[in-house]
Amino acid sequence: MKCISVGGSGQTRAVFIILSRAGAQVTATRVGSEGVQSAQQTVDDLPRYVTKNEHEHPRWVWHDTAQWYPELLRSHVRVQRCFDLRLCHTILRNSAFSAATELAQAEEGPWDALGSTVLAPTETRAATAHSALFDFDQPARSSSTDPLDALAEFDRQRVALADSTDSSRLQRLLAAESVGALIAAEMRFAGLPWSASAHDQILTEMLGVRPSIDGDRPNKLESLAQRIRVLLDSPHLNLDSPGELLRALSVAGIQTKSTRAWELKQLRHPAIEPILEYKKLSRLLTANGWNWLDSWVRDGRFRPDYVPGGVVTGRWATSGGGALQLPHLIRGAVIPDPGWKLVVADASQLEPRILAAMSADRGMVEAGASGDLYEGIVASGAVETRAQAKLAMLGAMYGATTGESGRLMPKLARAYPRAIQLVEDAARAGERGEVVSTQLGRSSPRGADSGTYDESLTSAQRSAARERGRSWGRFTRNFIVQGTAAEWALCWMGSIRIRLDALADVGWFTDSAHLVFFVHDEVVVHAPAHAADAVAVLIAEAAAEAGRLLFGELPVTFPLTVVVVDRYDAAK
Repeated sequence: MKCISVGGSGQTRAVFIILSRAGAQVTATRVGSEGVQSAQQTVDDLPRYVTKNEHEHPRWVWHDTAQWYPELLRSHVRVQRCFDLRLCHTILRNSAFSAATELAQAEEGPWDALGSTVLAPTETRAATAHSALFDFDQPARSSSTDPLDALAEFDRQRVALADSTDSSRLQRLLAAESVGALIAAEMRFAGLPWSASAHDQILTEMLGVRPSIDGDRPNKLESLAQRIRVLLDSPHLNLDSPGELLRALSVAGIQTKSTRAWELKQLRHPAIEPILEYKKLSRLLTANGWNWLDSWVRDGRFRPDYVPGGVVTGRWATSGGGALQLPHLIRGAVIPDPGWKLVVADASQLEPRILAAMSADRGMVEAGASGDLYEGIVASGAVETRAQAKLAMLGAMYGATTGESGRLMPKLARAYPRAIQLVEDAARAGERGEVVSTQLGRSSPRGADSGTYDESLTSAQRSAARERGRSWGRFTRNFIVQGTAAEWALCWMGSIRIRLDALADVGWFTDSAHLVFFVHDEVVVHAPAHAADAVAVLIAEAAAEAGRLLFGELPVTFPLTVVVVDRYDAAK
């Protein structure tokens, strides 16, 4: 099957329209793939201007999709493709592929300050799949030297891309990151269907009636607190204070280092079960209670603020609403509109499959071909049980060296030498303070050299340095896998977006099937009931397409669990 463009039209000759804003004035400059630049044009009506030019399928170039695109969406104007200078600058500034370019080596400037909200490889085979998403024919260099000018920054980025050591893969990453920014804005505009009455009912059933005074506990939660106070013989105990709870447990003869749930579960006392229940319900009230409902749900929609590339590995974050930690307890409030369905899809065992593909480890690829990769590992004879296979793979990707996971690692290394060598090499590079990169070229921050062989260090200092190095090595070990999984997810969503557009039988995108939710390896599409089955098929097709975009024709599979439901909590 021919690769379709995740970013839009399959044209090979790109037209770029660079948009800039100074105060209320918007200007546009057209740049063709042959480097021909038009005179700067003043734009009096941005939505009208974009509508007039979108039929050419240009790539709109702007400093930040989050600042430009919502205005267009509010005017019911949608674009197929863009180039987000802010996100792309961060990638090119830090990628090992572009490390020798002028952009990467320049002093920090305004584009670095604009930057992103990011919180704090071994040679891999380049994919052979290609698509118009990644066609960036190089325009001629501009003569502008203004570091705040979008046209000049676009030119710097194009030059950096051309001078990089692997422009093909970087092109894919820049385009995927940019289309991800469009999707984030569109999902916020569309919103996730949300029933306020169903949410209130869930809270009432679990917590009790909503208190009339903010700050008061619901009656069921307060009754639970009173029960715990009696069991611990601490009538004035504030259950929301970890320090007070720890002291009350100690007085009651219960020794624990913290009040974390996983530690409390190891203890035996009549108060432990209600404490755990209180913590769960208190978390629900705090994170997704009535105040959250009032703040984040409007007109039957939850509209989170996604932050594409908000984590250093390229994973998304949110700046409000907690969409990426939406608990199962309240997913029953996610209900489609009448006559519509939710199509929910999640990728099975995504990170282990990414590792198999990155390393081109045929044995691990074959282990996942039957559907369940962990069962395939058992069938190969590497380990005895599925639980062992899962534990061993987690150890490989996260650097476990002790306990059962550490014991199983040698067996995994013998069965799948290329896969294990890939993450081991990434870990050793991190320990040396070196940079590692994902499949498409997003690179990790540089760690500090462990200084193990520095004779000026004391024995204690060398020991501390080694531990810091090992810690950073665990980070770089996982960075290449988690970061590449994030790239796969971007390509998956981009392909879904294009396929949904092709399926649409009406004009505006929210009137037909459209993406409404995303969390790492899971998507939700809001679809008319009659189109739900077709949507399920195209989501699976998009997953296969994402694999080809990253890994070419390597026969790695990315199976999905896809269900059509009337409530989000019914998906799992």
